[in-house]
Formats: sequence, C-alpha cells, structure tokens
Amino acid sequence: MTAVGAALVFRGRGVSDGVAIGTTALLQSRDHEVFRFPVAESAIEDEVARFHEAVAQTRREIQRTGEQVRRQVGEDLAGVFDAYDLILCDELYAGAIETCIRTDQVNAEWAVHRTATALGERFARIESEHLRERGDDLRDVTRYLFRALQGISHHELSEIAGGVIVIADELTPSEALRLGRQGIVGLALEGGGPNSHTAIVARALSLPLIVGVGPLGDSLRDRQVAVLDGRDGTLIIEPDAATLERYRAEQRALTVFTESLARDRDLPAVTLDGAEVELLANIEFPDEIAEARRYGARGIGLYRSEFLYIEKSPNLPSEDEHCELFRTMLEQLAPHPVIVRTFDLGGRKLAREVMDVDEENPSLGLRGIRLTLARPKIFRTQLRALFRAAVHGDLWIMVPLVSCIEEVRQFREFCKDVVSELAREGVAHRAEVPLGAMVEVPAAVWIADHLARELDFLSIGTNDLIQYTLAVDRSNEHVASLYQPLHPAILHALRRVADAGADGGARISVCGEMAANPRYAPVLVGAGLRHLSMSPLSIPLVKDAIRRLDAAAARELYDDCLRLSSASEIESRLAQWESSLALSGS
Repeated sequence: MTAVGAALVFRGRGVSDGVAIGTTALLQSRDHEVFRFPVAESAIEDEVARFHEAVAQTRREIQRTGEQVRRQVGEDLAGVFDAYDLILCDELYAGAIETCIRTDQVNAEWAVHRTATALGERFARIESEHLRERGDDLRDVTRYLFRALQGISHHELSEIAGGVIVIADELTPSEALRLGRQGIVGLALEGGGPNSHTAIVARALSLPLIVGVGPLGDSLRDRQVAVLDGRDGTLIIEPDAATLERYRAEQRALTVFTESLARDRDLPAVTLDGAEVELLANIEFPDEIAEARRYGARGIGLYRSEFLYIEKSPNLPSEDEHCELFRTMLEQLAPHPVIVRTFDLGGRKLAREVMDVDEENPSLGLRGIRLTLARPKIFRTQLRALFRAAVHGDLWIMVPLVSCIEEVRQFREFCKDVVSELAREGVAHRAEVPLGAMVEVPAAVWIADHLARELDFLSIGTNDLIQYTLAVDRSNEHVASLYQPLHPAILHALRRVADAGADGGARISVCGEMAANPRYAPVLVGAGLRHLSMSPLSIPLVKDAIRRLDAAAARELYDDCLRLSSASEIESRLAQWESSLALSGS
C-alpha cells in the first residue's frame, strides 16, 4: 500500500480485465468459532445423523447453484460445483469426519474443523499453484458445511446493491456469481490466484478482478469511492478528482471503442503498404468463442485444452467430452481454423490424476510434450477426440514445450498410430490434420529450421520463451524488472524463427502476450511475422496499430533494433519511432 495525496493505492495482480468505478463494500469471512464438545456414546449415532443431514443440505444447495450456473454461464463453470459435490462424498473428507465423530466421540463441528484443517495443511505444502488452489475448493466446501451445521444463511451477499466494488479476504465461486448477477462492478481479493475458480467466474462475467492486494488490515471501510483497474492490478481508494476523471474518461473511451467494433470487426488487418496480418484469438473456454467472433478473430490460434482437465478435476475428461467440445468450437468458428494445444498440465498446472511424481523444479520437469508422451493413455484419449472432431471443421493440433526433434517424431508416430486405430474401428475421422509445435524454449529457437521442415506450423509462446531465455520468473517480484520482451536475445529469437518458417515452408505465429500489446505490433510485423493470436479484447487495438503501419518501415525499424545492445536502448528506439509516427499524423 502507498499513499498518493489523500488516496490509498494498493497493488495486486490483475486477473480479469476492465476498469471499475464505484463504492467499496468490505466482505470479511469470519472464522467460525468451533468448540470441542464430548458426545455421549449413546448419542454418537444421532450426531452422525446430524452430520449426514448437513451434508445432504449442503449438497442440495451446491447442486442448485450448479444448475443456475449451467443456465446462466455454461457447462464448464458448472463443473466447479460438481467438484464440490465430489469432495463432500469423498472418503478422505466426509469419511474422515464421520470417523472422527465416532472415534473421538466429539461434535460434528469439531470433527469438520479438525479434518479440514489437517487436509488444508497438506494442500498448503504443495508446490503447485494449481493444487494449492484446490485447497481453496476444500475451504469453500467446509464453509458451506459449517453454515449448514450452524444454520447460517447465505442470502446477505446477494442483497448488496449494484455499483459496488467488493473487497474481500476470499470469495467462493458461487458468491462471486451471485455478486456479479447483482450488478457488482468489480472485485478485489486479498489472496487468490489466476487459475482459481473465482477468477474463472469473474472472467466469464467480464467482471474486473484483482487478487493479492492484501492484507488490507484496518485501512479500509465501507462506502469509500474506489477505482479498480483489472488490467494492471491497481486499487485506488478515495482518488482525487483528476484521477477519477481520468479513469472515467478511459471508461467512456472504452465504451465508444466497443460500440465501434460492429463497424470495424470485418476490416482486414492490412498495413499501409498491403501486408496482411491474420489476427486470431487465444481462449480457455468455449464460452469465449462468442467474444472472439464479436471482435473479429479469424479463428482460434490457441485453445488451452488443459483447462478442460482443470475444470473436470478430480475426474479426467472422456474422449466423447473432448470430441463434443472440439466439435462445438469448430462449428461455431467455421470456416476459420481452430488450433488446439494438447494438454500442458506440468509446471504449476499439475493434475494429480496425471502426475504421479513429485518434482523439486516442476517448470523444468515433466510437463508439455514430455508429459503427454510419458502418459500415452491419457494423450491417446485426447488425440482420438481431436482426429474425430476434425471432420467438423478446420482443426489443427499443436504440442507444447518441444525441445528436441525426437519429441516431434514421436508425436507424429503417435498420431499415425491413433489414425490407424480409428480406421480399423471404422470411426469417422480426418487423417490429414495440420500438426505444429510451440516454440517456448531456447532449444526450439536454435532448431527452428529443423522443426519447420518436420511440421506444418510453429507458434511462438513469448511468455515462456522470455522466461526461459532470460532465466526470469515474471511472478517473482524481486526479478520482475528483468522480464524484458524487448531484450535483444528475444528479438533475435523472433527473427530466427520467422526466417526458419519462411525457408522451411511452415506457418509461423505468435500466441504469447507480446502479440496482444499493440505497442509491439511494429516489432512483430518488422520481424516478418504475419499471424498473431491474442485475447479477443486485444484484437481491435492490435488491428488498429497494424493498419497504421508501413511493413517495410517496420522491417527497417526491426533491423535497427537488432543492432542495439540492450532492452533499454530498444525501448528508446521504439519510443522514437512512435513519436515520429505521431508527428507525421500516421
């Protein structure tokens, strides 16, 4: 927290874009006072029955909420509540609580508290951010169960009026859903992560959300004027008049810009000298397809299929579930392509159903293509669904984190085996599907010429490429300043991969955050890249930047930048370029 005049400024992490202006409402979840009471042996069965009734009541409430989510938001998010239901039925949780009641002869509340605390401590020790966030699911379920045992109603959250920015220590997905449907304009949470189910709900509702703004302590109160910027993770309390007007102007400009999309969405992304750039969308859920079409995406450049696994956790998605999802996307995007990245569940996106080993450094361990080849049964299920779904449209298959040519060849052989299997079974499929790989590690850059001859396309994932090339964890605040997209090494890598694609006949695209930043458009176009994939909301801004570019001049700019020795020098050169464009009126 910092003080700027009379205002308080909190910095967090933006996980759902947008700007919200409103008044604060503080929601603090109070820890339940749980006391340990001995239960007479003759009353144990009654206590167990009381626990079972609370479980049944909680399940009914969770199932009602899940059905509401299905109707209002979609099937994917409803899976959150299916996961809650599974926790309530799990022997590790519900069974352990009942055992505690019987063995220790204690009240149900204490048994719930003791079991949830023990399991929560186990989750907290897990290195994986994704699995730690599954600990959030456990806490959410426990809160539901406590309320059922203690007769506490949930209705107070849904009674908050609209125009409010909610600031909370934590929110369950169902609470976020209720708040969003009541007209809440923004959310700020003390904890949480980008892949939590609450973050997923916020994005689905287009509700600005920042996480990690705490602890807030006693510095805030209700009914304060606030600005929440979900783009950069800023929360401003009691901003001065000038700051407030600046953000209001940004909101108005965004509204005007959004209204212009209907007119501009079909305009091609063509530079002043006639170079066409294809703009595609990165998505995580099928619900985002409507947004991709609304903003003029020419297809899906990256569908992150691991989110299907995360949403189905603790179960694994079936072949038919995969196939139906891919078919739906293809039919809605026709005639444009849909590029599906095979599951990337390693690193910080682990699934305990897939991983059966603990790793000290998971980001450099069994993840990406390494994991898919090491777990062929799971990979086969996804590949069968992909080749089956390909009969419904222009589907492309892409594998993540390739670092050597042997992985690509194994991948190709695996695909041939799956196609042969489908043919033997008489299952409808398309045998010829474009195959590609992500370029995310320095090794892939250096063998890009070989990869381009072996594959139909390559996609540069700049997020990981920058991180691995510069050895910088961008989520680590101590080295965040070293995460430099314009580092000379990154620019040389982009040119090398673009040239390899031109020589080898493979289509080259960029699907990392660099593609979504209109400021980097001249850099990417200058590198010779003509296919960019980004979040749907970024497409209009990037398109506008491209339509004001001269591709030949951008090439000269890029060549100039390659001769510079540092990111700061390149930043200065790019700023000089932007100033010259402004002066010329371009």
